[in-house]
Amino acid sequence: MGINKTLQGKTIAITGSSRGIGLAVSNLVNESGGNLVLGSRSYQDRVQDNRLELYLDVTREDSVKHFYEKAIEQFGTVDVLINSAGVGVFSSIIDSSTEDFDRMINVNLRGTYLTCKYFGKHMVDTHQVHMINLVSIAGTMALTGCGGYSASKFGVMGLTKVLQAELRGKGIQVTSVIPGSVSSSFWNEFDPKPDLSQMIPVESVASHILYLLHQPQGAYIDEITIMPPLGIL
Repeated sequence: MGINKTLQGKTIAITGSSRGIGLAVSNLVNESGGNLVLGSRSYQDRVQDNRLELYLDVTREDSVKHFYEKAIEQFGTVDVLINSAGVGVFSSIIDSSTEDFDRMINVNLRGTYLTCKYFGKHMVDTHQVHMINLVSIAGTMALTGCGGYSASKFGVMGLTKVLQAELRGKGIQVTSVIPGSVSSSFWNEFDPKPDLSQMIPVESVASHILYLLHQPQGAYIDEITIMPPLGIL
């Protein structure tokens, strides 16, 4: 893709990194020469060259704390945190499962809170660091059938805005990435599966995230919205 290895010496921590946007971003970071701290429930803890894979359940505070501590132990510092772990179940609110609602709040919102809390404490003592939270277009507008998912993502959007207000003066850039429908493994468990052909390719979202990491100093990007060519879908 012609990406310069401008991330050499930088350490990027990514949640939800075994599939979808998280996996695509990790591949690009690897091409750019960065150190990787990758968290997923499908991983066993292991180190390989500049890559640290860790079991991570973002709903458990002890798991997030372990993820953070091992990242610092291995690389000394973390320059970028990308919160990509997420789950979605879609139905009308009155027909929805309370268990599904709780799961989306726990993974999407509480998980983002926990990682930002732990890594943020470290980043306050560092300079030129960056938090990136994956929101969703469903976190900015009301979409039928997205009650629980929207509630969790509206929460992530609000959390990100508060982090921006609290951390901007401490040298931490916090960015919301707001994609429309993305053609990724997010939809694997849906039946019937929606048409993915007009959605945003997952590699395109990853490239936009890498673009954020390659920006010159002197300005912060608070949010970026990425839409499919035909709209939300």
